[in-house]
Amino acid sequence: MRIRAVVSATLASVGILVAGWQSGAHVAGTASAAGTTSGSTGAGSTGVGSSGSAGSSAQSSGTAGTTGSSGSSGSTGAAAKAGGSYAGDVVQTRFGPVQVQITVSGGTISDVTALQLTDDGGRSVQISNYAAPLLREEVLQAQSANVQTISGATVTSDAYLTSLQAALDAAHL
Repeated sequence: MRIRAVVSATLASVGILVAGWQSGAHVAGTASAAGTTSGSTGAGSTGVGSSGSAGSSAQSSGTAGTTGSSGSSGSTGAAAKAGGSYAGDVVQTRFGPVQVQITVSGGTISDVTALQLTDDGGRSVQISNYAAPLLREEVLQAQSANVQTISGATVTSDAYLTSLQAALDAAHL
């Protein structure tokens, strides 16, 4: 019973740390994809581990935290309506990095360009060359990152859509 409590407390601590780290990394990644910001405000998250005790004298505790900060533009939505190009985050995969860029015109996505695609080996290049045009068409049709992944190109599709979402966030779409 004592071991179970220690394991539960440790898992809870790790879960909180991971959630805080991911939200901090996402916020920081979105800020870097946005480029320059004006009138920035800080935002962050702090993770605190839980403590657990079992028995009369054994105790396990942990505290740790991560912080993230982001700048936000003073005129939300104005950048998207004006148009322009927005690069998404570089998403690292086991097959290589993926990054996309969107072109916005009149508040809609007019083009999606793959700046980097997975390139670790010949098969990876084939998969990227197959998946990228299909994903581009789906995104242009849906006008969002809410599209199906390409069967047989799951890793590439997920990374493509993650980078796309960062670009959409930077464009305030």
